[in-house]
Amino acid sequence: MARLPRLECPSFPHLIVQRVMSGVPLCVDEADQSWLWQCLLEAGRTHDVAVHAYVLMPDHFYVLATPAGAGALGAFMQSVGRRYVATYNRRHARQGSLWAGRFRATVIDPARYLLDAMVFIESHPWQQEHQASTPTAEVAAPSSLGQHLNRRTDPLISDHAAFWALGNTPFDREAAWRKRLEQGLSAESAAALAQAADKGWVRGDEAFVRLLQQQGGAGNASGAPRRLVPARRGRPRKVAAPAD
Repeated sequence: MARLPRLECPSFPHLIVQRVMSGVPLCVDEADQSWLWQCLLEAGRTHDVAVHAYVLMPDHFYVLATPAGAGALGAFMQSVGRRYVATYNRRHARQGSLWAGRFRATVIDPARYLLDAMVFIESHPWQQEHQASTPTAEVAAPSSLGQHLNRRTDPLISDHAAFWALGNTPFDREAAWRKRLEQGLSAESAAALAQAADKGWVRGDEAFVRLLQQQGGAGNASGAPRRLVPARRGRPRKVAAPAD
């Protein structure tokens, strides 16, 4: 079966996941973490991709980002991969690809699912922090959590309007965001976001899918159209013949 082209819709947020090869860590040390962050920052500025949230996990990373133009998302991730892997291989005396296949992504309906996607991403370091019971506990994964809890300014982050709408001041937004993280996501919601990113299907309702189709943004980097949601299972219903 032919591989489905990756979905890319300019001006809409995308949940992106990139996994590494089995048995190879995404980042060996803090120097790797810092370099990957720098690669994301520079690629976003170069290719006009706004990053709203991210987390660097042991064997993958998630990014929530909005590309400004057609092809920007692919160029952004290609730039990150090319620069990061070259330095990673040189530092750790290895060769070949670091990635377990191409990156995967889904388009997110910002009105309904953008904040859910942010919780999905930042719940990883949030849980690590709150599970740490001793000074030697694992340090939370590098992420955008510090920006959204008003602990530090993260130059990588360009906050989405949906996040700004949480409050009029940084303190209001921090309190609202802390509450959202404490509430978390249901297992069903988290699984739906993860599956959407892996499969490349739009995370949105029928109205949002129609909007993408009407705006002509439903395509891959080359602009070729593709399906936005999986086809219905089973045979099409038969239409009854009119009575004589």
